[in-house]
Amino acid sequence: MSLVRRSAAQLQAELSTGSVVEALMEQMLHTAGYGPSPSEVASWTASLPVLATDLVEAGLGDVEVLLEHQLPLTSKRADVVLAGVHPTTGAPSYVVVELKQWSSAHRFEGNPDLVVVPGMAGPPKLHPVRQVRGYVEYLLDFTRSLEFAKDAVAGVAYLHNAAAPGAVAELADYTMDRTGRLFTGAERGALREHLRSRLAPSVSGVHAADELLGSKVAPSRQLLKVAADEIREREQFRLVGEQQEAVDLVLHQVRRAKAGNSKRIVVVTGGPGSGKSVIALSLLGELSRAGHSVLHATGSRSFTQTLRKVAGRRSPRVQSMFKYFNQFMTAEPNDLDVLILDEAHRIRETSVDRYTRAELRTSRPQVDELIAAARVPVFLLDQHQVVRPGEMGSLEEITRHAQRLGLDVLTVELDAQFRCEGSAEYVRWVQRLLGLDDAGVEDWAGDDTFEVVIADTPEEMEQLLAAKREEGYSARMSAGYCWPWSKTPAPDGGLVPDVRIGDWARSWNVPGDRAVGDAPPAALWATEPGGFGQVGCIYTAQGFEYDWSGVIIGPDLVWRDGRFVSDRSANKDPDFRNRTRVTDSDFDRLVRNVYKVLLTRGMIGTVLYSTDEETRRQLRRLVERG
Repeated sequence: MSLVRRSAAQLQAELSTGSVVEALMEQMLHTAGYGPSPSEVASWTASLPVLATDLVEAGLGDVEVLLEHQLPLTSKRADVVLAGVHPTTGAPSYVVVELKQWSSAHRFEGNPDLVVVPGMAGPPKLHPVRQVRGYVEYLLDFTRSLEFAKDAVAGVAYLHNAAAPGAVAELADYTMDRTGRLFTGAERGALREHLRSRLAPSVSGVHAADELLGSKVAPSRQLLKVAADEIREREQFRLVGEQQEAVDLVLHQVRRAKAGNSKRIVVVTGGPGSGKSVIALSLLGELSRAGHSVLHATGSRSFTQTLRKVAGRRSPRVQSMFKYFNQFMTAEPNDLDVLILDEAHRIRETSVDRYTRAELRTSRPQVDELIAAARVPVFLLDQHQVVRPGEMGSLEEITRHAQRLGLDVLTVELDAQFRCEGSAEYVRWVQRLLGLDDAGVEDWAGDDTFEVVIADTPEEMEQLLAAKREEGYSARMSAGYCWPWSKTPAPDGGLVPDVRIGDWARSWNVPGDRAVGDAPPAALWATEPGGFGQVGCIYTAQGFEYDWSGVIIGPDLVWRDGRFVSDRSANKDPDFRNRTRVTDSDFDRLVRNVYKVLLTRGMIGTVLYSTDEETRRQLRRLVERG
């Protein structure tokens, strides 16, 4: 999907009136739910006329220009995709163009993959050729019409303001090929020749653009199904934009820390599905192959066990690389080069539990242990996924501890969505619905890439999900912790149907490590086919994804007087029983985070059911009005 589509000649004509920029602003507001930033508008105004002129003067006025083209199954957009016909083969041909207004730039501390732009704040940027190459590879991986045409897409990074000799000389010394080439304002003639070598002059690009935009999209590779291949062959994932920046930045920090015998901390923040775990596994594979001592750790038993099972099924050594946060109490300082802390929002106040040896029972914060364990600890977190009392994984908490140790924290923010079909608007709608965003509740405006369905009964919800499974999609049901959980099996040895709503009753997921009949153990509920028959909870759903998500909102969160209000008495989670440790305001914040996690597990759609009639009516109004 592209925000605006024009032929190059039309684009040039309409840019003179400002109508194209107005169309871009309107379409972004319509599709993304928010308007462009002033810097985006400034970029369109400055860059698009230059490119349009180059195309027309190169005789490519009939080429189709796709502006702000959304990459499949993400919310990430390429600046421009040019669609036309290859001058030699006559087949559809495409050029992805990344436009930069940089007048000068240089390598970050000599690293060829990272770039510093004078006057631009924030962390170093990804080399624009690396950036556009990632877009090209991602398009080739996820666009069915290009499946057997791997040479049909080329990439260009165009720094049209860089006209002074040597202004970006360090960037020019970079490996370039069909998927990524760099041109400056001083090389406009060379750029035009290159475009003519990929796009035939005076030939319409309408058919090629139609084919690209109408192509079927291959489903995103689910993280846990290909984790084993990922560790050995990172090309199974295509890192995009900030994801690649994060990986390159961490690799750079590791090299600098080892060379200077120093310590550095990196925090990667992002919402559900922004690619944090893809980054974590990419780092694990990359660092292992480079010979660095590295481990992966989480605070989630389900997540860690699933990674061990999937990513390490062929090698016990690989399984041993996946640890828990509380396993670093006795680690020697900087014993590891890198410690990758996935789902770091689940960091606890302390690692001490009932199994901890007496000599280790101290008040030392868990975050201190994790920082000490490696030269470069890498925290990947989403602060809205703190769902249990005592979880302390926030950017503020990590920064506070780092400052006490005299260490700097380098932060990378991810803004793309790879879960929820790339629907950043759906994730924002959920946050506003639950009162986690000050913007206030609003109608669901709809999204062509993501579906929201309100069910009137749990039976209807389950039937809808079962139908999706018949179509080949994965699906799961989850619920707020509003029903008791039987610790003993039913008389027949099966699971007790604890989750009861009227005549409908289903069991929670298996609580232990062993399968019960077709029902998999707790850690594999989200990934094994037999998991559909039970209702998952926050502790088995967090960190995972499936195509369709059915969510039961229990009586602990109901709609009253224009907003959601929490009812602590309706919640059965043992972690919330202690009112001294968990205040009512703590409970209110945590239960909203619980439902935010549950509501953002689906990649294609969500089916919502509330046990409260007034809440169901309001949800239906919000969805149907939108």
